[in-house]
Amino acid sequence: MRLTHETLLHRTFVSWLFLILIATSCGQASVQVPRPKPVQVAPTPGNTLRSFAQARGFYIGTTANVGALQKEQQYRNILAAEFNMMTPEVSMKFDATEPEQGHYTFTNGDTLVAFAKVHSMQVRGHNLVWYLALPSWLKTGHFTREELMTILHAHILAEVSHYRGEINIWDVVNEAINNDGSLRASIWSRVIGPNFLDLAFRWAHEANPQARLFYNDYGAEGLGQKSDAVYHMVAGMMKRGVPINGVGLQMHVSVVEYPPPQDVLANIRRLTAMGLEVQITEMDVKIQNDHRPVQERLAAEAQIYRDMLSTCLAVARCTAFVMWGFTDRHSWIPGATGHPDAPLIYDAGYQPKPAYFALLNVLKQ
Repeated sequence: MRLTHETLLHRTFVSWLFLILIATSCGQASVQVPRPKPVQVAPTPGNTLRSFAQARGFYIGTTANVGALQKEQQYRNILAAEFNMMTPEVSMKFDATEPEQGHYTFTNGDTLVAFAKVHSMQVRGHNLVWYLALPSWLKTGHFTREELMTILHAHILAEVSHYRGEINIWDVVNEAINNDGSLRASIWSRVIGPNFLDLAFRWAHEANPQARLFYNDYGAEGLGQKSDAVYHMVAGMMKRGVPINGVGLQMHVSVVEYPPPQDVLANIRRLTAMGLEVQITEMDVKIQNDHRPVQERLAAEAQIYRDMLSTCLAVARCTAFVMWGFTDRHSWIPGATGHPDAPLIYDAGYQPKPAYFALLNVLKQ
């Protein structure tokens, strides 16, 4: 007998309940944002992350993996039921969309957009300019400044125009700042110069004037050198009339290293005070580098998810909370670190974890 997603969630609820009650009292003290009451309700079709987020006029999202979407029914069911925003994991990056110069491939991106359209999901385009995920012809080419500007302009125009009317949120530039606040060395900064940032946003706006355009980065969620640099960079762009609409805070953290919620709140408030929108764009919480029992680590993980969502919801212009995947089965972290981990809100068997219920309860308030 095939178990439905709802049945599986109900069957696992009791086993997770005890862990969630622990989660409400574990972890770092939170900023003064409303705390969820420790009442757990298993998800049903009308009792999901998506339903409660939509009632708030808020986006709850995840990245989407094309292979999993095409091969796994449970993946498709949960993606459609629980989320109203989707970010392509790799399908819209430079190497995926322009593997040969001037030859564009949007098949995988189109697959995700079609799924999102059927299920009334907002798509975040990710990303147009990054120092990684570049095709070999671009990395090994010897281009002049003018040639590289022409290449980048053509790429942005082609991709944003292809999805015009279907994708109206883009991560235009991704991870351009080092941890010490300096501009990251990349093909774009070395050959074009620092103004590649302004140019990229102007060209994306040229391709789709209706799109909301974001700068996206990690390690700049709280307060410090990097977040200060991001703040001053985007403030300067706004003063120059660059069409930037928001900042994405990635939030790749762990149970032993994450920014204090009060610092995240202060950072979000200073960004939104300039008129910018803020979104949590790539959240996951590693639990491997911690020697506590797994139940305690899962409770701590849930507490961090709870705190960060509560912090975002405390500011009206923090409009979305997006995770870098939703099931541990398809997390990028084991491949990157070389060891297992459990950073997401569903386990590898598609069972909801304490972190899922933590988010659900926050959205219900």
